[in-house]
Amino acid sequence: MVNILLAFIYLAFISLGLPDSLLGSAWPSMYPQLGVPVSFAGIISMIISACTVISALASDRVTRRFGPGLVTAVSVAMTAAALFGFSVSGSFIALCLFAVPYGLGAGSVDAALNNYVAIHYESRHMSWLHCMWGLGASIGPFIMSYSLTHGWSWPGGYRSISVIQALLTAVLLFSLPLWNSGSKNGGSGSPSASQPIPYGKLLRQSGVKEVMLTFFAYCAMEQTGFLWGASYLVLNGGVSEETAAGLASLLFIGITAGRLLSGFLTSRFSDTALTRIGCATVAVSVVILLLPLGITGASAGLLLLGLGCAPVYPCVIHATPGRFGQERSQAVIGLQMACAYIGTTLVPPFFGVLARATTFAIFPFFILAILILLVLSHERLHRLMDGPHS
Repeated sequence: MVNILLAFIYLAFISLGLPDSLLGSAWPSMYPQLGVPVSFAGIISMIISACTVISALASDRVTRRFGPGLVTAVSVAMTAAALFGFSVSGSFIALCLFAVPYGLGAGSVDAALNNYVAIHYESRHMSWLHCMWGLGASIGPFIMSYSLTHGWSWPGGYRSISVIQALLTAVLLFSLPLWNSGSKNGGSGSPSASQPIPYGKLLRQSGVKEVMLTFFAYCAMEQTGFLWGASYLVLNGGVSEETAAGLASLLFIGITAGRLLSGFLTSRFSDTALTRIGCATVAVSVVILLLPLGITGASAGLLLLGLGCAPVYPCVIHATPGRFGQERSQAVIGLQMACAYIGTTLVPPFFGVLARATTFAIFPFFILAILILLVLSHERLHRLMDGPHS
């Protein structure tokens, strides 16, 4: 039963990734038809992110009341409905309205699934599950591209993903009895009978602010790389736009392959050790990007940046119940998810403004600055919660 449930959770993580890269891949076709400036994609993205932060903060209360299985199924259903709404939207305002359930459907399920897996399964599954997210995020643009090249336009792409999400919802509803039948560690999947922990009280607990800052820094670093890596190669490295687009995919390939690899490495290294190895790999990638090594160096730098990012997110999440206790872990992970989305929403645009005012040559230094913040916050978290000799 445990393995069957794990298969359903793997499917749920694929469903989490499916919509995440759709807007970026579809927007060049969308904005001319909608009659809005190209920059308006940022408005939709910020609405989705803001609603995701809200639902992540509400995840503790919602998951305690309804349980992770039902929260997951309903959240995927909300996403399916929002994607269908996108497919029938003929105006920018309609897209903004459907962006609300789009975002609300993401935050709670992200926090609920991560907490459930962190409590009930070994660290390797957390890494592999986030690899499945990468698989879903890779499939989304492929489906959108197929739709655009076969005359279905962008509504057809959104409609196709909506149908897949609806089918996944049905599958997840079928799996609901399994969530309450226990797990590898013998825990129940049912919601806790205790009251939700007030966030004011939680923020006063040792280590909570540090883990929030760790997630903020990590997701800011990852998303800055995703958004501006290709632009850095074009504007600072003299790489052609076509070549840069291909090289930028190496970062995404690195993070997906790295999570597959880190799942195997969890048998030899702790979550903290893998996080440190990831940060050290990112530091090496920065050095390579700064060296005059041409396209070869740029390729290696972006691939190593992805490989370095790979273990950080799943390993820090998996360590959360052990650091803060299972009773508090859902609320703490909700805060972590909220800070993650705040980092991805605010920092990459800030880098864009900063680079435009100065030069894109600061990209590796900017990544390094965020990495230093990440390392400092994670090491302080480790000292506070794990002890100096752990």
